[in-house]
Amino acid sequence: MAASSAILSGRVAGSRGSRLWRGGARPLVHIRSASAAERGARKSDEEHLWEAAPGAEGYLPFSRARVGSFFQDQPVLKNPFLEDALLRGYLKRHLPQESCSQAVFSDLSAFGELVAKEIDTWGRECELSPPRLVHFDPWGRRVDHIVTSAAWKRLKDLSAQEGLVAIGYDKSFGEWSRVYQMSKLYVFSPSSGLYTCPLAMTDGAAKVIQSVGVSPPVEEAYGRLTSRQPECFWTSGQWMTERQGGSDVGTGTETVAVPQTDGSYKLHGFKWFTSATDADMTLTLARVQDRSGSTTPGSRGLSLFYAEVSRDEDGRLRGIEVQRLKDKLGTRQMPTAELLLDGLPAHRLSEEGRGVASIANMLTITRIHNSVSAAAAMRRVLQLARDYATRRTAFGKLLKDHPLHMQTLARMEVETRAAFLLVMDVCRLLGREESGLASQLDVHLLRLLTPVVKLYTGKQAVAVVSEGLESFGGQGYIEDTGLPGILRDAQVLSIWEGTTNVLSLDVLRCVARSSGMVLHAYFAHVKSLLAGASGVSSLAPAVKAIAGAQSELEQFVQIAASRPPSYLQLAARDLAYSLARIYAGALLIDHASWKDASPHDTYAALGWCKQELCLVASRQTRGCYDPSTTALDAALVYDALNQDSTSFGS
Repeated sequence: MAASSAILSGRVAGSRGSRLWRGGARPLVHIRSASAAERGARKSDEEHLWEAAPGAEGYLPFSRARVGSFFQDQPVLKNPFLEDALLRGYLKRHLPQESCSQAVFSDLSAFGELVAKEIDTWGRECELSPPRLVHFDPWGRRVDHIVTSAAWKRLKDLSAQEGLVAIGYDKSFGEWSRVYQMSKLYVFSPSSGLYTCPLAMTDGAAKVIQSVGVSPPVEEAYGRLTSRQPECFWTSGQWMTERQGGSDVGTGTETVAVPQTDGSYKLHGFKWFTSATDADMTLTLARVQDRSGSTTPGSRGLSLFYAEVSRDEDGRLRGIEVQRLKDKLGTRQMPTAELLLDGLPAHRLSEEGRGVASIANMLTITRIHNSVSAAAAMRRVLQLARDYATRRTAFGKLLKDHPLHMQTLARMEVETRAAFLLVMDVCRLLGREESGLASQLDVHLLRLLTPVVKLYTGKQAVAVVSEGLESFGGQGYIEDTGLPGILRDAQVLSIWEGTTNVLSLDVLRCVARSSGMVLHAYFAHVKSLLAGASGVSSLAPAVKAIAGAQSELEQFVQIAASRPPSYLQLAARDLAYSLARIYAGALLIDHASWKDASPHDTYAALGWCKQELCLVASRQTRGCYDPSTTALDAALVYDALNQDSTSFGS
């Protein structure tokens, strides 16, 4: 009876919570929880009483345990500069002087260590503590405060201290200053909590001010945008998008600028997307009203304005009301808002009606920043997947010992290398232009490649990061690992600064406006890159593939020149992809032919050139660009709507 009472009350051998089993009570086992299983933790006497060795009678691996005894090691972020052989090799090859190279290597190595050990945590904090909007103070006054995390503010100070904008303007490294700056942003971007977005717009604003002339009223602003002093540093917004138009600013911009007697303006309008809305200043487009209140329609009616974001003595924003923060798929770390401009004080930067032309330089900068972020996202997910493959065991061996898994990661590596070299070459061209060293060929290449590289790397990033998440299995889909955020943030890269189709059409415009000279420059440079590798026998298959693809592309251009404009419009996306793939292949070959290149560089170049390189030529032969397909495409897309609904009842 006493024993029965003891069993029913759950007290056996001084323990609590034992279970009853049919056929009598079994020996009890205790597996320590994760919190108790720390290295060096001492076992209590009670724990000793509940343990049994594996194989012993009654061994229950999960009895009284929350999660069991196995915990998968997570991937570890190491110094992203030291982990990137291609980045280090590229800089070693191209930076001109040993002293310059040593200074850059030393800075990037130290910065990479800071990224891995500290900055990455700040970026994660920005994700977990996204911005929020406080419309009113406790007493009902309208304040429109955008509250951001402490980490977001630290990232602003860090950006100034590390010269993430300033490096591009102090020109300490001459024509290579942009390559140095963008290399540092490449290391920073995946851990930045999206602070690279306000930096891109800040860089773009500084470029515009530089191009129109650094003079009052923007002289102080320029100094702040390019400052290394946190207490002086400003970031800039870029308030272009309105409800009627995204990339179509000429038609969609409704904001008006009302002239004031002192020569300034007041802006009235509604801005639909304003990224990094907590910036200190902004550049924006508006239409100047004449004395009758009329404005000029279209792009020729747009002017570029500079405005500071400030508050009056009552704490209210001057001329701005924040309507709401956007609820976005990704980039949640950064405030993106809808703004009502209600008398925002502003100064006109451009000549009246020359606003669109004035932002061309800004678009070059922001598109290059976008491309840097795309290549960086690819590199980051690959670095983590590579580390994880040394820690995760499946089917009896580590992932790194599974040939198919290594093949998948190797293909991701080839894509990432191609993206990196595309981006760095555009940065090189930008540096040459800004230093006054650019040839006419360089100028043409920069104009053509900026939209090509942006659109292609944006698409690459989504594909590579998505593939990368698979390498973590189900954990790649779990939010608190931080991995899904890489994919969500990558998705915007094909949308920001022009969608794939918008930029594909921009490629056609730059071909037309240059009378085809940008393509002549492109073909000439690819041929020169291939010529430099002509004596490397191991690269011969890749050289042959790129030369053949370029020949096909030249033939397509000749045929397309005799066709109506609608023909080229249908081919625009495939043309842009072909330009990117051929050029990337030439860059991979060029890098692999360098005297200090490794066999891995050769293998990557050969791997890239095994794919279809000239999409536009092969699809042309299949009749994909026949203008008659336009009506068929529309009919196919809207097929369900064109069906006679009554036929289903007959």
